Amino acid sequence: MIRPKEPLDTYLLRVLQLLLTEQSVSRTALQMGQSQPAISNALRRLREITGDQILLRGKSGMVPTARGTELLHYANEALQAIERIANPPEDFDPQHSEREFHVAAPDYLDTLFLPTIIEKLRTQAPHVKLYVHAISHESNYAALLEEGQLDVVIGNWLEPPPQLYRSRLFDDEVVCMLGGHHPLAQKGISMKHFLELPHLAPTPYVSHRSNFIDGCLAEQGLRRRVQMAVPYFGLVPYVLMRTDMVFTTGRQFAQHYAKLLPIVVLDAPIAFPPMRFYQLWHRRTHKAPDAIWLRRCITEVATTLLGGHKTATVA
Repeated sequence: MIRPKEPLDTYLLRVLQLLLTEQSVSRTALQMGQSQPAISNALRRLREITGDQILLRGKSGMVPTARGTELLHYANEALQAIERIANPPEDFDPQHSEREFHVAAPDYLDTLFLPTIIEKLRTQAPHVKLYVHAISHESNYAALLEEGQLDVVIGNWLEPPPQLYRSRLFDDEVVCMLGGHHPLAQKGISMKHFLELPHLAPTPYVSHRSNFIDGCLAEQGLRRRVQMAVPYFGLVPYVLMRTDMVFTTGRQFAQHYAKLLPIVVLDAPIAFPPMRFYQLWHRRTHKAPDAIWLRRCITEVATTLLGGHKTATVA
């Protein structure tokens, strides 16, 4: 009958590490505050567990076996892992970190908000990596946050998912965009116009009544005529410049393009609530120093650039 091997506990790991580092039973005993017989006994147990001599006597003292040299690497890794488990994480050092962050956001934010976040990270954390992922109403972002594939999700919701942590970033007034050639560009849009005009919409949102604009309209018993859809927000102004359609969106997006292109921004004829943007995260990263630093950077950009809010709430 084969006897089960003795379990390798933290004490034996520390003895193994010191024996292979010091290559001396006496020096190991001195550092651990134990007697030489106790360390010799621990070495015997380690030899039984590993099936290797670990240390051999040479002409000038003890030398590690080939297996012993390999075990020192494993012992160092194991003790470092135990140290990380037993002690709280150290403060995040953005200047030297090579952390990889994953953020999901709609391309609506591509014009100003996301580039400023990237600029901030390049300045404060030159070695970190940032991957921005597209997000739509079909994205299972809650699962991706839980699995660690995403660190933060940025977006606007009528009601943010209750199971996730969140902080409010900024509010954006709802307006209408038209091409400068549109007959209503200088007159304004009435309620009748708004309901009868052909609307342009982002493709991911067309089939969902839960998106912000159509959700608000549905609450008032209204429905717009979505005539065409495009997959990217960056296409919107160029479509409006060539058509008679209207696009309903936030003011910061509309005004950005109105400064660059023949686009007109008009007040919406319906009392939409502001588009409220949040960042969401899972409880698995709620206390992680690196994730806290990233969320703080996003909040600072929202506050300084867009007059955002620092109010953080827990769902």
